[in-house]
Amino acid sequence: MTSQSNAAPTRFVEANETRFAYRRFGEPIGTPIVLLQHFMGNLDNYDPAITDALAMDREVILTDNAGVGLSTGAAQDTVAGMARDAASLIDALGLEPVDLFGFSMGGHVAQQIAVDRPERVRRLVLVGTGPRGGDGMDQLAPDVAPLFGTVHDPQDLMWLPIFFSPSEASQAAGRRFLERIRARTDDRDAPVSEATVAAHLAAAHEWGAAAPDSFDYLRGIRHPALVVNGSNDIVVPTINSYILQQNLPNAELILFPDSNHGSHFQFTELFNRYVTDFLDR
Repeated sequence: MTSQSNAAPTRFVEANETRFAYRRFGEPIGTPIVLLQHFMGNLDNYDPAITDALAMDREVILTDNAGVGLSTGAAQDTVAGMARDAASLIDALGLEPVDLFGFSMGGHVAQQIAVDRPERVRRLVLVGTGPRGGDGMDQLAPDVAPLFGTVHDPQDLMWLPIFFSPSEASQAAGRRFLERIRARTDDRDAPVSEATVAAHLAAAHEWGAAAPDSFDYLRGIRHPALVVNGSNDIVVPTINSYILQQNLPNAELILFPDSNHGSHFQFTELFNRYVTDFLDR
């Protein structure tokens, strides 16, 4: 069976002097779902096992934010700026309303869009992410930060310790994930630049900095939300998923066992069932 994700062409749309790269596929019925990517990820890092499943019952839009991959413009160094750019892409595509699926830093952006443009959002899927000023989110742990700069051959091997737990089962799931994201051979995206990595690292630090009443904004996000994480997320500590669920007025929480930052890449079939059920309500 041909993967819709891998067959979808890379398209472009202009908004606010930025040429955004995106891929769009699936069934154009109901509410489309817009995916917002993680730190150092581009269009080729979305998991076809997840996006193909989503596309069976809805339209799926994979996005590169400004300065990421083949999108032009300068990457923003604040989550608020990233959210404005992502919202301008949604506007340019004429999408209203949308479901937002934000993974890691993409989850920060999804939250900010829900605050800034609540009328544009129907439901939120927040994976491996946390609130503004969350627990241990101001900087990466000393043993985790070097994982993002380690040189590998091929380089995508970096995701095995970042997304998956050290167990044999989790690492095997990680190798299957890498096979899936390598499967697209034509029309691939451009690597994320060092300038974009630096800007987004600054955005992550700004978002993660603790401040009094930093969780107050969550009470204003009244959209139904599904919060998902692994049992031991080393990038965005798992406790932050609980903080999200406790402070968002209408949120559910799922934690997968023996898993890390990319739990949805490990428990893909079960994750797809949870998300599809949530979106179909």
